[in-house]
Amino acid sequence: MQTFGTNNDVVDSLRHRIETQMSDLKRRVARKPKASDREAESPPFGRSELQHIIAGLMDGVLLVEPDQRIAWANSAALAMHGVRRVEDLGRTVDEYRSRFELRYRNRHKLPTGAYPLDRLVGGESFSQIVVEVGRPGQEAQWTHQIRSLVLTDAGGTPNCLVLIINDVTEQYLAESRFEASFNANPAPGLICRLADTHYIKVNHGFLALTGFKADDLLGKSLHAIDVLAPLHGRDAAVELFHAGKTIPQTEAWLPVRGGGHRRVLLAGQPIDVDDTACMLFTFADLQPAHDAQQALAQSERRFATAFRLAPVPMLVLEGPDLLVVDSNESFSRTTGHPRSAASGRPVHELALWDDDTGRLVAQALLLGEHLGSVEIDLQYRDRRTRAHLLAAERVVVDEKACLLVVLHDIGDRKRTENDLVSAIEAVLRDTRWFGQRVMEKLAELPGHETDRAGQAADQSLSEREREILGSIAQGHTDARIAGDRAISRSTVRNHVTAIFRKIGVCTRSAAVVWAREHGYGAKMTATPRSSRKS
Repeated sequence: MQTFGTNNDVVDSLRHRIETQMSDLKRRVARKPKASDREAESPPFGRSELQHIIAGLMDGVLLVEPDQRIAWANSAALAMHGVRRVEDLGRTVDEYRSRFELRYRNRHKLPTGAYPLDRLVGGESFSQIVVEVGRPGQEAQWTHQIRSLVLTDAGGTPNCLVLIINDVTEQYLAESRFEASFNANPAPGLICRLADTHYIKVNHGFLALTGFKADDLLGKSLHAIDVLAPLHGRDAAVELFHAGKTIPQTEAWLPVRGGGHRRVLLAGQPIDVDDTACMLFTFADLQPAHDAQQALAQSERRFATAFRLAPVPMLVLEGPDLLVVDSNESFSRTTGHPRSAASGRPVHELALWDDDTGRLVAQALLLGEHLGSVEIDLQYRDRRTRAHLLAAERVVVDEKACLLVVLHDIGDRKRTENDLVSAIEAVLRDTRWFGQRVMEKLAELPGHETDRAGQAADQSLSEREREILGSIAQGHTDARIAGDRAISRSTVRNHVTAIFRKIGVCTRSAAVVWAREHGYGAKMTATPRSSRKS
């Protein structure tokens, strides 16, 4: 902010000039002047030269007679009142008071006798009175900073009264804008005076952040509520503070009401407030981000613990190449691939599953899709295979999108199911009372006897599913079906699962009965009975 140290120079120069003029005037009065001397004198009291000296000053100057008459004003003083002639200011102090209304900075009007001109005529010396000036009943147009100068004769009687005015309107408008911006800014802010380290301004953002009230801070010193105390590198920050230099952004712990601290980003910027050197402290609240990081770290620790101790094999894959980020102990025990050997390698190098499964897993990671209960043949390190259910879910690990793959062993269950199916198929093949002729009779049932639900289920089957259902109806095993069609057994099982779901059965024997009831059988042509024309 602008300072006004030049006023002292103006006053000293003006005092010297006036005193010189007064001394010269006294010498003239002491002797009997000649007519030529009286003609040479500048009326009144030889002030024309003085007026000429101060006419070009940037500061406004008013000369007032002890009898309250406004004798003269320079052009700067006139401009600061919005007038062109001295008479427009008023011929006397009373007239000036009727034409111009002065207010303190708190908007209160100056009473009669408190105007700077009143105090000047009373012989009072003062400096740096700041008032707002305007026409009566109107908003103030100017802000003046006023000083007085009272010159007396040898007997101590005032004989020259000077009012020196400086227009600080722009300065105070800027300060008002700063004040409004500072108070309205949601970013926490605090202003501390450098001379005595006392806090002089605080905004609502800081109060909301810390829970303090304005009275808890204003007038208190930095030592009472030390915003630099928990700061890392405090000594350097304190040195910069006392030197009035910028304190760069750094993390700190800000004291809050009731004890405790809050994590913030602190910075200090030297500024002038009312011509006083101060430090503006600004703060950014880091606590929400800190809490979120703590919660994330805690969540990741829980995930890591559950991942490590899970009783089923698990993998974490990343990127288009499906790199193995991590694997758990169960995976190492089950597949024989040590964690250290698997980590960092593309999953296809481990040869865990066929290409179809690999494409499904890659698509799930790319599109962020959930992949659940896909039956696969998981291949171990020793080349043995075993039936597993694969499920996958997209997760974020270390701020990276990854895929969590869970493998569930269903080998024993599948063996039991296969044994049961084999037994049922043996019964269907060998039992005389449910022999081949019965099956053929079922296949020969007319199409109009098929129920509507069965027809809808039949129509929902794909061509490949129809073929596999026909093979099931003929008593073929999954291995034979896979061999006949050059597909993997896991693919056959997936088709069988889909067929069971669509036709509404739970066992292979029920699927055989349903298939034969709907025209699939040993003598079945390419199209089942339910799809033929009646």
